[in-house]
Amino acid sequence: MSSRRLLVVALALTGLSMRTAVTSVGAVLDDLQSGLHASGTVAGLITTLPVICFAGLGAATPRLSRACGSHRLLVVALVVSVAGLALRPIGSHATWFAVLSVLALSGGAVANVLMPSLVKAHFPDRIGTMTAIYTTALAVGTTTAAGLTVPIGDAAGSYRVGLGVWAAVCALAVVPWLATLRADHAALDDVVQLRALVHSRTAWALTVFFAVQSMQAYIAFGWFAHFLSDHGVAHATAGAMIAVLSAVGIPVSLVAPRVPMHRHRAVIGVFALCYLVAYVGLAVAPVGGAWVWMVLTGVGSGVFPLSLTLIGLRSRTPATTAAVSAFVQVIGYLVAGCGPLLFGALFDATGSWTLPLTVLFVALAVTVLSGWPATAHRYVDDEVAASAR
Repeated sequence: MSSRRLLVVALALTGLSMRTAVTSVGAVLDDLQSGLHASGTVAGLITTLPVICFAGLGAATPRLSRACGSHRLLVVALVVSVAGLALRPIGSHATWFAVLSVLALSGGAVANVLMPSLVKAHFPDRIGTMTAIYTTALAVGTTTAAGLTVPIGDAAGSYRVGLGVWAAVCALAVVPWLATLRADHAALDDVVQLRALVHSRTAWALTVFFAVQSMQAYIAFGWFAHFLSDHGVAHATAGAMIAVLSAVGIPVSLVAPRVPMHRHRAVIGVFALCYLVAYVGLAVAPVGGAWVWMVLTGVGSGVFPLSLTLIGLRSRTPATTAAVSAFVQVIGYLVAGCGPLLFGALFDATGSWTLPLTVLFVALAVTVLSGWPATAHRYVDDEVAASAR
């Protein structure tokens, strides 16, 4: 197999493994809470760990990559994830599970930042296509882990097996990267300091764009099933609707990053329109058109792979791409993680879904407004250099 084909396989397998540590937990959260004798607060902390890890480890990734090389760092992070995924289900205490979850999430956290820069380094002329490959694989892995963890656990007689099996997927992702280690080096010698990006309006536009689109996704996956159930939809049916929402994102992830740059703003408009119709539908006919609203929300989620594509397109070098990726995702995930908390707090405070749904409309408006400067033909490198003069 040629080196470029091997890299494509590496990108796909890594994408497939990036969210299994997250969605597999959500699928068995009730069993997990019972097995660990964990309170609701502790269970909430466990479900919040992905955001914390993605932000904390993501911030450290560019510096670590500079020290040991991006390929080595990714391999180490994936190996650590394999250990975390395999070992966290065997404990019977919440502290054990939480600590091992940090290890399990490390591969996804590091890959979040490194994947755009690796695409930029190896495929500078095919950023959209290669981003489509790993984001589509990410969507497949997300959906598969959410849908198969319970059946695998039931077949094996324990939810712990359902959780641990995803270590094999992560281990498989390590293999094709091994061929890149010999030639690896500190490829980010000219690493851009994250604090320098504060002076780049494009970096901030990308950050806001990423944050608010992620916030909508977090709210959808965290609250739409509850919302639908509260309006009379059976729990099983509501769960199936969320699965459809997630599944629709798979073909969308394959197409969105490959759209030509001059059509990005039009595509954002299409995605925003899908979101808008879905949100209005949830507000006025939450049950009658629920399947349609979930499909439209899934189509609208195409802004996620597009936001990752823009990180590579708005930077000139892999070093800048890595810095921008860290800057965007560290801040973005922290902001996005507040979305479900705000949504739930507003529902608890008002006892109504009206104000929480307003959060979605506001986030959508900010998505469109930030998408305009994020898609402008400018480079973060140039803005950072101009601010330094």
